[in-house]
Amino acid sequence: MHQENVLQKSIAFIKETLAGAEGGHDWQHISRVWNTAKYIAGYEKSDQFIVELGALFHDIADSKFHSGDESIGPKIALKFLLSIEVDEPAIDHVIKIIENISFKGGNELLTFKSPELDIVQDADRLDAMGAIGIARTFSYGGFLNREIYNPDIPPNLQMTREEYKKSAAPVINHFYEKLLLLKDRMNTGKGRELAIERHDFMEQFLAQFYREVGKEVSW
Repeated sequence: MHQENVLQKSIAFIKETLAGAEGGHDWQHISRVWNTAKYIAGYEKSDQFIVELGALFHDIADSKFHSGDESIGPKIALKFLLSIEVDEPAIDHVIKIIENISFKGGNELLTFKSPELDIVQDADRLDAMGAIGIARTFSYGGFLNREIYNPDIPPNLQMTREEYKKSAAPVINHFYEKLLLLKDRMNTGKGRELAIERHDFMEQFLAQFYREVGKEVSW
């Protein structure tokens, strides 16, 4: 099947699959990551088709919404891509992107590396930063009925992968446990460039937040 047809069929499938998804992990999130990945790919030597497919399927079944099961997303992507007869090497690469893209609490080593993964991972991380990252963080926190802020519960920067997945900490802690760490973990030059403004905006937001709650930043 022609690559453009594969992409169009994939988009239709993903929109249908994610209908009704939580607002931070819906089709709009996928679309933003897809467009950002295409933009970054314009500055990097990579396989554009793999970048686009990887971006489109990277969150087809986020483990957070499937009891932590990280195998569901790859299985859904594999079944669909096989059904439309995508080449097996391309499918294998996309599956590896899905399996290795997620932030694992800061202490997890990747088992796979490619320019395409670097690009899609940067695009996904950028969507966790800045104004949209703040909006997504509070959307997910509300979805789980989490506290917004509790000064008696400090961030934990030494969590294991399992602790990170099971954490029920207040929403503000997530900035320290993930979002503010992303700027220094970007893979590509363009990703690092785009991350600076978004990182600075998050710091400004936190400063304003603490002024409004009448607390000095203590973390």
